[in-house]
Amino acid sequence: MEEAIVLFPPPGVHSHLVPMIELANLILTHHPTFSITIFLLKPPPNSSNQYLAAAAAATKSITLHAFPPIPDHDIPPNLSPLELLFELPRLHSSNIRKTLQALSEKTKLKAFIIDFFCYGALEVSKSLSIPTYYFFTTSGSGLNFFLYLPTLDRESGKSFKDMESPVSAPGLPPIPTPDIPSTLQDRTARIFKYFFETAIHMAESSGIIVNTFESLEETSLKALRDGLCVPEKPTPPIFYVGPIVLKSSDNGDGGKQEYCLSWLDQQPSNSVVFLCFGSMGLFSAKQLFEMAVGLEKSGQRFLWVVRDPPGDGDQERSLDEVLPKGFLERTKERGLVVRKWAPQVKILSHDSVGGFVTHCGWSSVLESICAGVPMVAWPLYAEQRLNRVFLVEEMRIALALNDSGDGGLVSGAELEERVRELMGSESERGREVRERVLMMRDAAVNAMGSGGSSRLALTKLTEQWKKNSALIN
Repeated sequence: MEEAIVLFPPPGVHSHLVPMIELANLILTHHPTFSITIFLLKPPPNSSNQYLAAAAAATKSITLHAFPPIPDHDIPPNLSPLELLFELPRLHSSNIRKTLQALSEKTKLKAFIIDFFCYGALEVSKSLSIPTYYFFTTSGSGLNFFLYLPTLDRESGKSFKDMESPVSAPGLPPIPTPDIPSTLQDRTARIFKYFFETAIHMAESSGIIVNTFESLEETSLKALRDGLCVPEKPTPPIFYVGPIVLKSSDNGDGGKQEYCLSWLDQQPSNSVVFLCFGSMGLFSAKQLFEMAVGLEKSGQRFLWVVRDPPGDGDQERSLDEVLPKGFLERTKERGLVVRKWAPQVKILSHDSVGGFVTHCGWSSVLESICAGVPMVAWPLYAEQRLNRVFLVEEMRIALALNDSGDGGLVSGAELEERVRELMGSESERGREVRERVLMMRDAAVNAMGSGGSSRLALTKLTEQWKKNSALIN
């Protein structure tokens, strides 16, 4: 019987689905004897459909298994979209159980790998005695904070929103409470309880796989290995196997890709700052105006991906309507503005790109590191403000962009100053960040190479799987 692994990404979350598929590809590249089944609870977002189909078609060792949708009347009322993410695996418990049992009858089921949103499936896999691992798709430093959350909650007895002093956690710099995700700010909220329970269950798993590498986060990893983040019980094995990144960000829009890369070909080396904020990175009209002002005054070359402000409906506005009057004409010799999407991986890898203004989504951060491009950190949602703290204070590969406190508005002057600082040859901080990210680029290559820390961690993980035996009840 062949040895099998099941991967369980959260439904409809592109930023969690893609790293898990890439994890599957990584496993099969170095350990091709495994077969992999990927559970899908509902159709992925449009941006993932083509990618998923290509991943499954590339090898016979990956099988996609889609579960039937849950009837609306079976879904608890008044759940937020984020709360529903946590509930769906629980609602699918019987389907998950039947499928795992069926797989175990025809394969040697070695491991069940779940995203933290899917912790509702842990009860099923534990009852079937299937070794269950978590795949943590953000930073290792974020894992430290997450595992330490129950301890922080017990020791303080207060919500983060009611704390004035920065929060301390093992292996991490002090974290200002406003930089803690909004979902964790109120300990009485239902969404907090989902995350809290996940942190407890994660600490009881067979192991945690993290999309990062040792050289990038040495301090946080040491605290994990020393058992400081789970002080009252054994810490599960931790496997840093990254950076796991997309090789290409092509969405099928070949014309726009060629247009962007052709424009970059005409720019000097390391002269362009790239601004891109992910598929959910939306800004108000006022903020877009300030960004344009800052870019124009900076004097730097730029490639900027712009989305319409929220509330504009389905009618797409022209760039002249969205941006300040005359901006495109005044900056046409040194700037390129594109709508909605650009080939991020290829842009970051282009020789003319010397800086990246990013929302601090972890996949984008890793792509920038792998390309050796320093960052300006402009977090927008989820754990991104936490990532900014780690990128600036611990990893030292980014400059922090500070908001004014006026509804989170970043002034044009602030963006202008940070871009100049990142790109300018006379800026000492910019030079330090540029040198540091090049060191991390080389360290990432070494980590993934033969004998590198991430390759060794993956080998250790797969050897553990081969020893596992699922005892289906």
